[in-house]
Amino acid sequence: MSTLLGNIRIVLVETTHPGNIGGTARAMKNMGLSSLYLVNPLEYPSDKAQWRASNARDTLAAAKVVASLDDAIADCGLVIGTSARDRRIPWPLFNPKECAARSVDEAAQHPVAIVFGREDRGLTNEELHKCHYHVHIPTNPDYSSLNLAAAVQVICYELRMSWLERENHDQESARQWDIEPATAEAVEHYFRHLEQTMIDIGFHDPSNPRQTMTRLRRLYNRIRLDEMELSILRGILTGTQRLVNSRTVNDKESL
Repeated sequence: MSTLLGNIRIVLVETTHPGNIGGTARAMKNMGLSSLYLVNPLEYPSDKAQWRASNARDTLAAAKVVASLDDAIADCGLVIGTSARDRRIPWPLFNPKECAARSVDEAAQHPVAIVFGREDRGLTNEELHKCHYHVHIPTNPDYSSLNLAAAVQVICYELRMSWLERENHDQESARQWDIEPATAEAVEHYFRHLEQTMIDIGFHDPSNPRQTMTRLRRLYNRIRLDEMELSILRGILTGTQRLVNSRTVNDKESL
């Protein structure tokens, strides 16, 4: 098993049909992937999943079941969400080949998650906003509906091809950085801190949020913050809150 492919996890969010979970495990093992995360599946464990997995039951048995997407991606430095349609606010978008190349490159440095949504409606906007990039499979517009396990197969195939190309040509790993990228969990804490600070200074009204946080998420996810950059930004927010609180106290004392 390739260490690089082993560091790329497939995440299925609230899968309805257990057969798709088994089909996903089979698609993954076909292409050399082994890390499967299941976010709140409707029916699992399941005999249907076992039957569909065929000889990939070991991959199925090793699947991790978690309660939320945040739990599935918390330690990941790169998160890519599958999207079947255009969004109100465009997000950096990969095709499957580009998605695979970036994933294999970065898997040398940190865990990578590729997230698939529900069979009937995919990922929510909120879930997609937690992703650094989106990936879209360009299907026939006259019949664009793609089975979940089939979509996983497409992405896993491209992952394997990218890995083989890297192995065959002895390519260098992704561009090295002096600091590790911030994890999804740490970035999520930052967004909550940022929103509260904007509320404290009167810039953001949570009762009329518009698209402020969505656009800020897109901005920061596009930049790909590292741990030091995130620490600096958190420090700025803490200092801002401290100053606001100090002025509030002084104003009250002067009354």
